[in-house]
Amino acid sequence: MTQTTTRTSAPAPAAGQPSAIRLGLSRAAFETKMFFREKDAVIFTFAFPIVLLVIFGSIFADNVEGTGLNVSQLYVAGLIGSAAMTGFQNLGIGIAVDRDDGTLKRLLGTPLPRTSYFVGKALNTLVVSFFQVVILLAIGVTLFGLKLPSEVSAWLTFVWVFVLGVIGSSLLGIAVSSLPRSGKSASAVIAMPFVVLQFISGVFIPVTQLPAWLANIASFFPLKWMCQGFRSVFLGDAGATLELTKSYELDRVALILGAWVVGGLVLCLMTFRWKSRRDG
Repeated sequence: MTQTTTRTSAPAPAAGQPSAIRLGLSRAAFETKMFFREKDAVIFTFAFPIVLLVIFGSIFADNVEGTGLNVSQLYVAGLIGSAAMTGFQNLGIGIAVDRDDGTLKRLLGTPLPRTSYFVGKALNTLVVSFFQVVILLAIGVTLFGLKLPSEVSAWLTFVWVFVLGVIGSSLLGIAVSSLPRSGKSASAVIAMPFVVLQFISGVFIPVTQLPAWLANIASFFPLKWMCQGFRSVFLGDAGATLELTKSYELDRVALILGAWVVGGLVLCLMTFRWKSRRDG
């Protein structure tokens, strides 16, 4: 008599049960709807980079000698990088508040897969950042003579820099959301490093005018490389002479942004907390 061995596989999802990705898309739609309902948050989020661009672009409108570019065009490219990294600040603060007010704890008691929550947050960040970039480009073209690239390769570069930058900075924002002790302190803890990063990463001050030690610190973080990638798209060959190495180093930009995606994911897995400190 032969004995047959039956292997038991994991139960298949029930028919009609939505996948984690589909639930993540629904969560993204919910997050986006809730974001646009907060009128003051919407106004500040979109108005802040616009105001900065108009002020800095109007004050510093001199031509950059030997390039055919003006300083305001440098600000457009830099602020586009900053807009693509807003996920770091928005997610860091938003998730800290969700943790503090018990939203994350309540989500653990629902059938929503944990990955769907993060997919929703990331896609919402992608949408908000994209609209910010579109508005900044429109202002740059209209007011400051920025020329949009005509080559497909340049737009492909824009896409991968934008996607890698948003994902990497979003993961970093999720990771640092565990640093604040409460939702009330999140803005102070997370906003200040973001402001510092903008000043040392080429958003407001050209990287060639920074002390070497500050430029070296900035090179460890994604924002410097995001700005460099966007300058390659919108400033072209003329802008390369303004880089520290006289080159955009796009291969290095891709390597470092990709490393931040992987490193950000590892940091999230190591540090993320679903409960506040008072909940243990």
